Amino acid sequence: MAPKGSVGKGSPRDVEAVHIFMGSKSDMTVASKAVDVLKELGIGYKVTVASAHRTPDIVEREVKGSSSRVFIAIAGLSAALPGVVASHTLRPVIGVPVSGQVNLDSILSIVQMPPGVPVAAVGLDRGENAALLAARMLALGDEKVQSALSTYMQRMREKVISSSKEVQL
Repeated sequence: MAPKGSVGKGSPRDVEAVHIFMGSKSDMTVASKAVDVLKELGIGYKVTVASAHRTPDIVEREVKGSSSRVFIAIAGLSAALPGVVASHTLRPVIGVPVSGQVNLDSILSIVQMPPGVPVAAVGLDRGENAALLAARMLALGDEKVQSALSTYMQRMREKVISSSKEVQL
């Protein structure tokens, strides 16, 4: 069973605003980064393990049956999962390449999509950036997400300023 997040005070309209796909459970370390950010921002999510190559029927069923507004697809090796997710929806898809023995494979698989199948891409293993990009997309129409994102960004700023003070010689 896939874990699910909750939103703010349990608002049912946003229970699964972001649907995270992992090509395999070994991608969980990257997915956890996204989940942590989504939880902190109060954005609901769902996590599904489904392979673009071994279970394409499950990917299609999950995408077409999802009420989520943004998809995050995490995959390594040939990294076809983000493109397959995008082929079944008109909603935004964010691809997260996973590091491996040949990192360039997963990066290029996500950024070199054919015309008509757009997938946004974040850096290698950057699940947290995928969540932040999803939050920015959601914030376009949701003031609560916009406020939570603004607070998050302010905390990041304060952390950098604090770090600078700590290293003064």
